[in-house]
Amino acid sequence: MKKSILSLILCILILGSFGFSPSIGGEESIESAFKRIKDEVEQNSLAYSSLGTACQSLGHRLTGSEKGKRAEEFAFNLFKKYGFRDTKYQGFQVEAWARDTVTLSVAPPKSDDFREVPVVSLAMTPVEANITGTIVDMGNGLDADFEAKKEQIKGKVALMNIGLVDGKPGEKNLHRSEKTALAIQYGAIGVIFINTVKGQVLLTGTASVTGNLISIPAVCITWESGLEIRKWLVEQPGLLGLIEMHNVSKPIKARNVVATLKGDNKKYRREKIIIGGHLDSWDLATGAIDNGIGSFSVIDIARTFKALGLKSKRTIEFVAFMGEEQGLLGSRAYIERAKKTGEINDIVYMINLDMTNNVYGFNAGGRDELVAVLKEIGNKIKSIDPSFANEISNAAGLHSDHQSFLLEGIPASAPMGRLERKVLDCYHANCDSFDLVNKKELENTVKYTAMLLYGMANAPVIPAKKLDFYSTRDFFIKQNLRRDLELGNDWRWGKE
Repeated sequence: MKKSILSLILCILILGSFGFSPSIGGEESIESAFKRIKDEVEQNSLAYSSLGTACQSLGHRLTGSEKGKRAEEFAFNLFKKYGFRDTKYQGFQVEAWARDTVTLSVAPPKSDDFREVPVVSLAMTPVEANITGTIVDMGNGLDADFEAKKEQIKGKVALMNIGLVDGKPGEKNLHRSEKTALAIQYGAIGVIFINTVKGQVLLTGTASVTGNLISIPAVCITWESGLEIRKWLVEQPGLLGLIEMHNVSKPIKARNVVATLKGDNKKYRREKIIIGGHLDSWDLATGAIDNGIGSFSVIDIARTFKALGLKSKRTIEFVAFMGEEQGLLGSRAYIERAKKTGEINDIVYMINLDMTNNVYGFNAGGRDELVAVLKEIGNKIKSIDPSFANEISNAAGLHSDHQSFLLEGIPASAPMGRLERKVLDCYHANCDSFDLVNKKELENTVKYTAMLLYGMANAPVIPAKKLDFYSTRDFFIKQNLRRDLELGNDWRWGKE
């Protein structure tokens, strides 16, 4: 009861602070700052043009590739151009992966009449693989699917959907890397994923929960090919799958790009807010949506702060992470560095932009203490721009760079946005190109996220505090994320 009363009092104090007058201490009112942000972004945003230039001149931004290196330099130069003298590379070494060749052939048992199936290899699969095994249909590839066929799958090739097909009400899907981890755990020798997007779309992405190479080949086929194989399985049980792949893997150096805006208040400046988005992409297209719209929004939010001379009580770091697609490698490296230097204790809040588009509200990331503050910031935005919906959700998720911060107990959340179905269907596919980007929606992401950042950077207190080791465990359990973390080898709290 005492804790609830104290939390309520704290929220009242915080919410009241957002109504401060321009005359108090010479500070600009939040309404004034939001109005200037609105005008600046609507008139001068460079997010759309910068992303377009990057897509055209760089192509993809695969970590460890020459194009990935050029993307790092592109982001660095933009931060510098926008006035961030304190811009730096944060290097880290990783095992880079790049695809070479892959084939999938399917044939009835005791037959050499193999049919070739269009296929793409998933990332972090073996450098060399040549396996033949009986195909076993594992449905959606969830725990229950594997447990039901645990006697059948060992030494076989698992066929399963990437998305949920005919899932039960409330059933939760697993990430493709987690499904691959299950397949390895149950003794499969290979994995064939079926993309659940119709229209002959091939999808890539990492099959590794750790960022390291996995032990079995994992590939993706189209929805249409999946239907054909499943029909064939009914007609001829025991169908064989042959996967042959050749990839490239070697240690490389990649770089996060970090631009810092120092806090201007002695009381608050040591506290640090991180706003980031991953700059890297897969190599099947230019990664305009995943995650061009997120990373170039971060860069344009930084431009907006500099263009307007916006003041921040707290220090803000604008980060373009690399290596997210191959296992959150850049954000993990960022956290490890912060732990070694002690700067981890200064980070009070993280905002992540990953495929965030046309923002209409904010997600408190599972931290109840943030809901009222985010709602009040949204109210201020709505008073300046009535088109802002100011919807609030409160749930934590994984599989993007915010996960690295959540694991340290740091509150991390994100603006909520929408993408059209035709755009989502190009996720990790060869159609993720710049023509999918909507200029107005991209600018809405910059505008409203910049307002969120300004509000949090100048709040008298961030009400959601860093969680200790065991409180972090309890947080993940409450958010129903324990199994995900166990499969990803990120569960740090034993079997209790």
